[in-house]
Amino acid sequence: MPVSKITKKLANFICISMAVVPSLVFADYKLNMTQSVTAVGNDIYNLHMLVLWIVTVVGVIVFGVIIYSLINHRKSKGVMPASFDESSTVEFIWTIIPFIILVGLAVPATKTLLKIEDTSNPDLTIKATGWQWKWEYEYLDNGVRFFSNIDKTSNDARQRNSGTDPYSVKNYLLNVDNPVVVPVNKKIRILTTSNDVIHSWWVPDLAIKRDAIPGYINESWFKAEKIGVYRGQCAELCGQDHGFMPIVVHVVAENDYNEWVVKQKKLAATSAASANKIWSQAELMKRGQEVYSASCAACHQANGQGISGVFPAIAGSKIVTGTLDGHIKIVAKGKPGTAMQAFGTQLSVGDIAAVVTFERNAFGNDTGDVVQPSQISRQASGGLNHE
Repeated sequence: MPVSKITKKLANFICISMAVVPSLVFADYKLNMTQSVTAVGNDIYNLHMLVLWIVTVVGVIVFGVIIYSLINHRKSKGVMPASFDESSTVEFIWTIIPFIILVGLAVPATKTLLKIEDTSNPDLTIKATGWQWKWEYEYLDNGVRFFSNIDKTSNDARQRNSGTDPYSVKNYLLNVDNPVVVPVNKKIRILTTSNDVIHSWWVPDLAIKRDAIPGYINESWFKAEKIGVYRGQCAELCGQDHGFMPIVVHVVAENDYNEWVVKQKKLAATSAASANKIWSQAELMKRGQEVYSASCAACHQANGQGISGVFPAIAGSKIVTGTLDGHIKIVAKGKPGTAMQAFGTQLSVGDIAAVVTFERNAFGNDTGDVVQPSQISRQASGGLNHE
């Protein structure tokens, strides 16, 4: 093929690529660091920009000298190499200048690092515990506790053959059912730990990222200066569903935060009261489907078919269609050596009763069994969360 035709085809390809690729791939691409809504985050950003400009200037000077030398001191121009081997003056200059730069940068860097690590005198302390693949939050100052899972819309859309276009889902894979809620302009201390593997609590807008390690508690903090919704993710490769473990923080006015706390306590009281309530099958099935979607569908799939060779199906399962006691036990206690978690410490007795009822009557199982919270309490006393 003539060179002119190849060149023309290449030019057409580049033009098409430039038109299409930015809209598909680089639509949300950002060249620089995320600017934070916290003072410390802005200090980090400003330090980053200072270093960036310094290395840019140094790079321009160094490469400028190299390029100038290549052009003006090349052999073809008849330039003869210098006769000296070394220069103490030059060596002193190129040693002392980097030294001065590094010492100069050490001052703002040290100040910023000290601020990052100063978790003293918080207005609110939240313990964030990583689970595969969700977060548990405990507000240590007021007794609020809840689990935060990926939201149902994103979770359904991510399933194989879901029929839902992920691009149609707002904040796809970055939304949750229960967000963290904190007051604006208050120092929030985050204690991160894990119940299973290493996770990482990362919210770029809040300039906070801290590993959650089993058996350890790491401290970090933020003080958001702007009301809004800030999203993040687990930033550690924590397992098969690592990409479905988002973090959402709602920063609200103090009055709104206080109202939220009151609401959460009422929900907890209602949940505790429901442990003694006699539920209808319809009520259990509705609640069970919600619990299944949030806690079980990640492995067993929304259609109950599981993933062959990886996660067992719920549909037609010998455990689900077998003895009721055995089903409750594996949901509450888990199965050692497998990915099956012990949900007795994660779900209320009401939620366990609901999800067991749902699994035994969904996906074609149709056992007709109805499980009440009181049955869960009696069977697994001491092993479940009774709140």
